[in-house]
Amino acid sequence: QVQLVESGGGSVQAGGSLRLSCAAYGYTYSVHCMGWFRQAPGKEREGVAALYSVGGRTLYADSVQGRFTISQDNAKITLYLQMNNLKPEDTAAYYCAADPRVRGCSIRPPQYTYWGQGTQVTVSS
Repeated sequence: QVQLVESGGGSVQAGGSLRLSCAAYGYTYSVHCMGWFRQAPGKEREGVAALYSVGGRTLYADSVQGRFTISQDNAKITLYLQMNNLKPEDTAAYYCAADPRVRGCSIRPPQYTYWGQGTQVTVSS
């Protein structure tokens, strides 16, 4: 089992920055992929970014490429999402997730087994 706890959400004006954190607890050594996802009211959950826990290769949605950066600490127990040049369309609840299965990482929500409770990001124009 892996437990995930997000923090760092908040309200910011367009063009501003936020950094989200996701603390992982439990069998973190078993995690192969970690990702950030978001869900706006009335919309489906969508992938934002993903990271291979071994090697650190990253994947991004086109909508955030060049603005967001996913990373993890050296102990691989905290996942980060640095969000720069935020736009009103980035407003959503943001979730981190983990996949223990050794296979290719993606930003497809169904791949992921463990989920955090989410943290709200609101960007005003």
